[in-house]
Amino acid sequence: MAQPERRGPQVLNIGEVLAQLSGDFPGMSASKIRFLEEKGLINPRRTPAGYRQYAESDVERLRFVLALQRDQYLPLKVIKDYLDAIDRGERPENLPPGVVVSPRIVSDELAAELQNRGRKFSEEQLRAESGASVPLLHSLLSFGLISHSNGKFDEHALQVAKACVQLEGYGLEPRHLRPFQAAADREFGLVERAVAPLASRRDSASQARAAEAAREISDQCLILHRALVQDRISRMDI
Repeated sequence: MAQPERRGPQVLNIGEVLAQLSGDFPGMSASKIRFLEEKGLINPRRTPAGYRQYAESDVERLRFVLALQRDQYLPLKVIKDYLDAIDRGERPENLPPGVVVSPRIVSDELAAELQNRGRKFSEEQLRAESGASVPLLHSLLSFGLISHSNGKFDEHALQVAKACVQLEGYGLEPRHLRPFQAAADREFGLVERAVAPLASRRDSASQARAAEAAREISDQCLILHRALVQDRISRMDI
């Protein structure tokens, strides 16, 4: 009886990788995959002629990167730290608990957990998860601190609502917090101007670079803001 032919690991070209990813990540392109490779997030094998060959583990690695970008809003340098830890056989810090991650490939459980981070909330769900009262939530809406699309709120709205519940305990109401919205608008204007040269280009690699630059600038703005506020607090005579 003839022995069944053994097949090695499946090898994919970039078009086949895009076909696997495009359902979950619309707008994915070959140039963005190459951009992620340029940043050291994936390292596909090359043929002697220089053509890229992707393994299934490369596709899972890409899913991990794209999910963290989309659902956690993390800059690529942070994601790369996670990947470096995974490649060393370690469990990265701050990942969802109870998830098994093996080197170079992400478990189905983690993929599902990351996808859940992009979930939408009804008003009732938002109140239940944040602890916000009906009056507080309606005040946040009226002052523009949160918004919804077709009656659904996103993760940002949840974070804002949770913070405002805590601040309410110190006597700070949504009407007192409007300066934060104005400051966020000004900060976004700074970020938008800084990345405008890249964002004006229509190729997906430039768009990816613009998005990554915007995340990094935003991170530094937050560090600056916190340092300035902490400096003022340190001078309080308490």
